[in-house]
Amino acid sequence: MTGAGSRRGKAQGAPRKSAQRESTRVAASELPVARVAVDVSPPHLDRPFDYLIPERLDAEAVPGCRVRVRFNRRLLDGFLLERVAESDFAGQLSWLERVVSPEPVLSEDLLRLARGVAGRYGGTLGDVLRLAVPPRHARAEGEAPWAPAASPQRPAVQHWSRYQHGTSFLDAVYAGISARAVWQALPGEQWSDRLAEAAATAAAAGRSAVIVVPDHRDVRRLEKACARLVGQHGVVALTAESGPAERYRRWLAVLRGAVRVVVGTRAAMFAPVRDLGLAVVWDDGDELHAYPQAPYPHARDVLTHRAHAAGAALLVGGFARTAEAALLIESGWAREVVAHRQEVRAAAARVTAIGEDDTQLARDPAARAARLPSVAFEAARAALRANTPVLVQVPRRGYMPALACARCRERARCRRCAGPLALPGGTEEGVPKPAACRWCGATEAAFRCPSCGDRRLRAVVIGAGRTAEELGRAFPGVTVRTSGGGEVLESVPSGAALVVSTPGAEPVVEGGYGAALLLDGRALLARPELRASEQALRLWFAAAAMVRPARDGGRVVVMADSALQPVQALVRWDPSWFASLELAEREELGFPPTRRVASVDGSPEAVADMLDSVALPDSGEILGPVPLGEVDDSGNSDRERALLRVARQDGRALADCLYSAQAVRAARKGAEPVRVQLDPLELL
Repeated sequence: MTGAGSRRGKAQGAPRKSAQRESTRVAASELPVARVAVDVSPPHLDRPFDYLIPERLDAEAVPGCRVRVRFNRRLLDGFLLERVAESDFAGQLSWLERVVSPEPVLSEDLLRLARGVAGRYGGTLGDVLRLAVPPRHARAEGEAPWAPAASPQRPAVQHWSRYQHGTSFLDAVYAGISARAVWQALPGEQWSDRLAEAAATAAAAGRSAVIVVPDHRDVRRLEKACARLVGQHGVVALTAESGPAERYRRWLAVLRGAVRVVVGTRAAMFAPVRDLGLAVVWDDGDELHAYPQAPYPHARDVLTHRAHAAGAALLVGGFARTAEAALLIESGWAREVVAHRQEVRAAAARVTAIGEDDTQLARDPAARAARLPSVAFEAARAALRANTPVLVQVPRRGYMPALACARCRERARCRRCAGPLALPGGTEEGVPKPAACRWCGATEAAFRCPSCGDRRLRAVVIGAGRTAEELGRAFPGVTVRTSGGGEVLESVPSGAALVVSTPGAEPVVEGGYGAALLLDGRALLARPELRASEQALRLWFAAAAMVRPARDGGRVVVMADSALQPVQALVRWDPSWFASLELAEREELGFPPTRRVASVDGSPEAVADMLDSVALPDSGEILGPVPLGEVDDSGNSDRERALLRVARQDGRALADCLYSAQAVRAARKGAEPVRVQLDPLELL
């Protein structure tokens, strides 16, 4: 099971006091050598090491179990990968110290997946296994195993008939065909019910399904939908919210084949299901799908690799479409599952784009008090008269999260740490709270601009808290609810109300919202990131999809220039058009996903040393390095970033050369560490 060309070496021996005890040990009679993946981080140690299996551990030392071994005079954890008759190491082997548990938690399929993910991202097997296999809880292993769930009946698929190739995709899932599709959900679609139907179709055919969604609210919604079709014991949710012990208990149920449908957040992409039939990622553009730990895998890419390797079906779904999903379609690897335009027009709300210039606010005093153009104000008022709630999306939480000098517009900063000043909102003994630093928390009661000397402050952007306060004054007597930050509402009751939410925290309402006001579009589109337009459109589509159809009075007002491509895509409800344009622009500029890019972060010396150690393929080029943050008193940057770019077909070669360079540097004592990430979400 060891990879081709991998080397196996002798681990450091045990301390001298145990030498006499080791001499009395007897090795197992059959296959006495264990190849162990030791839990060590340095890349140059990323290979199996051979150990002798004592006779007393012969029955427990099974491939895939957790073990303890001596390595460099320390007792470390590891996984037993395989047992062989003899080792090719000429010296004396150390002994396997202990079998932590005979449970084979590292299956062959999971090991192959971990190796594939490590190879794609230039990481180590140990890094991936730490993400894929949860920590052990002995009590959960000792409990009686779950009874296998019965196979459900194949559900009806009439809702999928609204989409071109929708029913044929589910027919392929039921037949065990490795169909690949990118699904563009209709506005107002009960996406959790549709995904539950796809998962139940795979389970009815005797195969497993893995569905990965961005956050725990989506997991709860999807778990309920799946339970209605496959039964309460036919689905498990794998999230950190359930706690380490319960999560491990559920993970074991999946490993042992008792459950076929798995839903969860990004960690669920490694769920050890048997006979995978369907892999699903919902809203793949959400940043929560990317792991923040090395080797930084993305759920969409891992599930794509996993479905291809297992011959399973793949479904990438969402209200919007990413450039990566568009590439799957344009390359011919996947087909799109979309509705006819008449279906889209019937399901979508009426969308109006309004510029954010001050002349729009001068027409109506009430609208001016709420910072809303008259069109948005009237849309909200009409929805409230119809006794339906109004969704107000604000890009930032807080009260006034960014301040500037009222005269020269210089950003207001803390005198102590140079952090940004903000107004927290609220009062103390009836007096409004003064501005405070968002970094160190120091208050600034006597601000004075260092550029022009003015003492007045103005808001650069308005947060959700201040917006809710202003809307409450503009619509007296109307309930105002806020959702975002540490207080995210899962749902709100129907009826007249204003729901002020940050992007991604919009609560669900029965029957849909009567209107949605998407404020401060310029703040979303102006973010200095490669994916700013794509992310803004994704967040707008997610909110607009919660609004009732236009035939029922549903309105969406976005405060952004209607000439911009993302705004045009929202007005026309055509995410595929925008994704194709975005993909074409990235191909022209040489950005992901049309090319593979790696970022190398670290001190200037470490980045320079890393770049000297990398042997790029012929299509490779190096951009930078450039400073990442503040500079010291000498004018030097504390950290720098370099980008390495290659043609897409050389992506694996880029991962291999970065892996080799890190291994060489790790073997040298004193080499400063660098952070290497392939296909990072943020390049700027």
